Amino acid sequence: MVAEGEYNLTTVRLFNTVQGMAHALLPHPLPAELADLIAERFRLLSEPMRVLILDALRDGEASVGELAERLDTSQQNVSKHLKLLSDGGIVGRERRGTSSVCSIIDPLVFEMCEAVCGGLRAQASYVAGLLDGGVA
Repeated sequence: MVAEGEYNLTTVRLFNTVQGMAHALLPHPLPAELADLIAERFRLLSEPMRVLILDALRDGEASVGELAERLDTSQQNVSKHLKLLSDGGIVGRERRGTSSVCSIIDPLVFEMCEAVCGGLRAQASYVAGLLDGGVA
């Protein structure tokens, strides 16, 4: 049982599955435990191969072999990254015969990616304006 004010992976998974709670305001100041959980989510997305795996899963579920082929990497490499994404509550894995089929279980991860891309677009626009001799 988690005491009031404590957070763990189960709490985060439950939070992510309740519709409408994804846009809840963050407490300010952040409790240290929550800051750790947020940082862990960003660490999960800090590896380009994991981002590519998530992007491939946007089309729907896929086996480890299918992901490896699509991403031109080894099944061992895909499995290693999928384990971390699964442990982090972003990807689910299901055994089907001799294969492991993966799918996104936390679609909010794509909202995070969209937010990052929006920031990159704004930054690129700012730099382009500076390069064109403009003032930011």
